[in-house]
Amino acid sequence: MKPNRLFTLIAMLVFCLSSFAQKDSSSTALPTNKFLAFPVVARSVETGWMFGGVGVSIFRVNKKDTVSRASSIQALALYSLNKQLLTVINGTIYLPGEKYILNHQFSYSYFPDKFWGMGPHTRDSFVEPYQFKQYYVFLHGMRKVSRGLFVGGVYELQRVMDMQYKHNGLFDKEQVAGRTGYLISGVGGSFTYDNRNDAFAPSKGTFLQFTGKYYNPLFGSDFTYWNVIQDVRQYIPVNKKNVLALQLYNFMNMGREVPIRSLAALGGSSIMRGYYSGRYRDKQLLAFQAEWRMQVYKRIGVVAFGGTGDVASKTMNYDFKDLKYAYGGGLRFALSNKERLNLRLDYGFTNKHDQGFYLQLGEAF
Repeated sequence: MKPNRLFTLIAMLVFCLSSFAQKDSSSTALPTNKFLAFPVVARSVETGWMFGGVGVSIFRVNKKDTVSRASSIQALALYSLNKQLLTVINGTIYLPGEKYILNHQFSYSYFPDKFWGMGPHTRDSFVEPYQFKQYYVFLHGMRKVSRGLFVGGVYELQRVMDMQYKHNGLFDKEQVAGRTGYLISGVGGSFTYDNRNDAFAPSKGTFLQFTGKYYNPLFGSDFTYWNVIQDVRQYIPVNKKNVLALQLYNFMNMGREVPIRSLAALGGSSIMRGYYSGRYRDKQLLAFQAEWRMQVYKRIGVVAFGGTGDVASKTMNYDFKDLKYAYGGGLRFALSNKERLNLRLDYGFTNKHDQGFYLQLGEAF
């Protein structure tokens, strides 16, 4: 499970949010430290109905620091009627003056999933169930070198165990790497430019990030390959209440064998909403998406989004005659008027007859 690609949530216990809104109604400013915790009933395309709890801590490392954005740490535990277990701790910590930033994710999951085979032209009828257990660690530390410019180091570890799948099915026929379980461990670096005005729901600014990681037995990895990610985002304020958000996302793997859970996966709550996450898998993924965000009344907002993209086996070897499309709309509820940490409700459709319902904390991008 990749960073910033967590699970979709549907918070059905609205009284928890209402309680928080009442506590915050006397002032639009979020206190220096705030902790939110509430039970959750959740549903997503990949999981069906889920039950559990979520906690979010929003804080500033230095209470007197007015330069840095608010830090956040989220903890989530969910169990689905499909017998899927998801537990995650992730967040972003901004040290004083944003001289250093640390992104982190630690997770454990037991996840019955679906596989349609490799490539951009797999058929719906090809689907096969499989399941696995996974430990995941992602650490990304960045140091500020000038205004809005950061360089950093990255470490990723993924341990996939107890893989169960249909023998002599798609996994065996396509000789999918990692189908019997594996460990990957890789290190790398990053280059980031970020002048967004908000960490949760930016209304203006630019985000550019280039990350490269190398996996090798020298670091304990069972596979040797490179992974390069380019994430480019632009936020354009159209007027006081309308924002156009744009994203170009390029995910590339270079190597003879890349294990199943490290392949590019089209779909999910962040990229190409409406598709099942992993409906199309391969070494490469290229996607572009746009979102129009409108504040309609105090904490309430609406959005319309659309995107296109695809997967491929080789770098830039895409079949542009069969691009995948996704589009939809959603609602937003700001948990704080100042920090704009939104509860996000989206419904996405695709040109391949898929569709999906999503609700979680934070914007898609």
